Amino acid sequence: MIKGFIFDLDGVITDTAALHYVAWKKLADEMGWAFDHDVNDKLRGISRTDSIKVILDHNSTSLDEHKLEELAAKKNDIYVASLETMTSEDYLPGAKELLTHLRTEGFAVALGSASKNAEKVLNQLNATPYFDVIGDGHSVSNSKPAPDIFLYGAEKLNLQPEECIVFEDAESGIDAAKAGGFYSVGIGPKDRVGHADLRFDTMGDATLFEVKAHFKELFS
Repeated sequence: MIKGFIFDLDGVITDTAALHYVAWKKLADEMGWAFDHDVNDKLRGISRTDSIKVILDHNSTSLDEHKLEELAAKKNDIYVASLETMTSEDYLPGAKELLTHLRTEGFAVALGSASKNAEKVLNQLNATPYFDVIGDGHSVSNSKPAPDIFLYGAEKLNLQPEECIVFEDAESGIDAAKAGGFYSVGIGPKDRVGHADLRFDTMGDATLFEVKAHFKELFS
């Protein structure tokens, strides 16, 4: 039976994608690298360091590890400064309602995000009370598509993977959920998250009623 839910952050609870894009674009412009929305889409769900490697590959260039970490930190500083503009109005439509329903019905809830700024984002949203466990970029070594962050969340909730549903908007996130033995709900287009057990175009469509209807044999 389903007892817990694990949520990715960016693109599921809130949309910081625009803020990430601006930060990466600023860094890329300073470095003289080509960067656009197509490249940015490839960064969805992966760590900061891995993101720089994607940008470097796109530009057919490379850097030593020290410079890589230095630039990752610089991008993060730009991004974190922009987070100050976030408020409790910045949930994606439907996300706060779903979290509220899960609280009301007594489900365990964890965050499973690659972001090392997850706690800051949750604080800006006033979302921390909705989560029993916060798994972020500091919690595990291997980022998605490795299942480690979701396994971490399930373990801290004292649940087995098959007792949890993961919400993800990234292909690598759905891959991670599947690798870990979790049920999965994809948020976004079919070509990105169509391999999830259940898919919705938006969080607004992903109501608890719809999720329960699909996985009805897993809810008492």
